Amino acid sequence: MQQLFIKTDKKIIPTLPRYTFGGRIIVLQSESEAQSAVRFLSKSAILGVDTETRPSFRRGSHHKIALLQIASANICFLFRLNFMGIPECVVKLLENPSILKIGLSLKDDIAQLQQRCPSFAPAGFVDLQQLATQMGIQDLSLAKLFANFFRLRISKSAQLSNWEADVLDEKQKIYAATDAEACIKLYHTMTQLMQSGEYQLLDTAGEQVKPLSPPSANRKKPESSVKATKKSVKRTPSQGTKRLSSHNKNT
Repeated sequence: MQQLFIKTDKKIIPTLPRYTFGGRIIVLQSESEAQSAVRFLSKSAILGVDTETRPSFRRGSHHKIALLQIASANICFLFRLNFMGIPECVVKLLENPSILKIGLSLKDDIAQLQQRCPSFAPAGFVDLQQLATQMGIQDLSLAKLFANFFRLRISKSAQLSNWEADVLDEKQKIYAATDAEACIKLYHTMTQLMQSGEYQLLDTAGEQVKPLSPPSANRKKPESSVKATKKSVKRTPSQGTKRLSSHNKNT
């Protein structure tokens, strides 16, 4: 029986062992490279996705999405959209309903992708924040969810780095790949627990609380949680339990 906290004490997270993606990371900057990556990714039934945007420190100033991370269990491709836009092959992958794309706070990611490709109509997307809410969990950032479910820490130190730099450094690449692959790990664990009901919800004092709904062994796996929002615009190229006690994906 896994114990999960409704709220995660952020002071505990820095004391946890750090988790990083241990697979292969490939940076892509051209459409031809993207096509090869999509052919590989299309063989997977489940992918983890995330995006990064260059931070702006001026009021009213915004940047377009610079990086799209798409990961399988052992490999993560980093699509540098600031160099190549969103290739048609990538759009088709993200619109394929037969391939689940797992992410967090997907509404924001999708809106930013549509800034680069207004006709992009997402399909097959599953938002981990919606699954966590169904389980009765209130702290929904990626770092807090990962700490809650795995008792491991995901570093967010590279979050505000320059994602439009000519060359991404190793710290940025590991950060980006870890976030995308972490979504897959969370999805598998969350859906397994939701189907089996083998989890307990604890309050910040470590006391068990009643779940929002009784466990059900017959509970179905969640389906895509993001509906297509196609616009009438033509497409343009381009894991002992430690006490862990805006739903922005990064806080």
